[in-house]
Amino acid sequence: MSETRFTRKGLAARGRIVDTTARLMFEHGVEGTTLEQVRAAADVSGSQLSHYFRGKDELTREVVAERRRQVARFHLQMGGLDSVEGLQGWADACVADAETVYRRGGCIYGSLAAELIEGEAQIRDDLAAGYDEWMTLFRKALTAMRKRGDLRADADPRHLAASLVIAHQGGAMLTFVTGDPEALRANVNAAVDYVRSFTA
Repeated sequence: MSETRFTRKGLAARGRIVDTTARLMFEHGVEGTTLEQVRAAADVSGSQLSHYFRGKDELTREVVAERRRQVARFHLQMGGLDSVEGLQGWADACVADAETVYRRGGCIYGSLAAELIEGEAQIRDDLAAGYDEWMTLFRKALTAMRKRGDLRADADPRHLAASLVIAHQGGAMLTFVTGDPEALRANVNAAVDYVRSFTA
């Protein structure tokens, strides 16, 4: 459903519903979140909810889209990932959120992917696009580092970008399952050290 047909007030209400649903899904999972819970928590009527979303699948896709935007904002606010220092800053920022985010529910994006990976193809495509977008942020930064000569010519930006995202996702999952922040800390720092091993 296109957002352009809604008034400013309608867009605000729609956004509140998406934010509320994202929070509930992070706390209780996708399956554990009902539309009735969303309606009550967002303080909207059933008719309002059905006005903005055709059903739970559409609302879930909007949550995935919002989490994609949040992941992008988190990385873009780092102030530059195109240096080893910048990447270390990213790793440190992830570790700083271990107690409040990763031990509480895992990665805000990865937890959705884990639950929805066997869902309908459209949602899987949305999730895949989000991961592509995430890796592209790192790939562009790493490509800039190689062009400047900060990384050796044999450094593969795509491979290193994938390593960073995979390390984060694995560490986030293990930290959530075990309750031990060391899993996330070890993984993201090892990934940054791997990039550092390619410095010129």
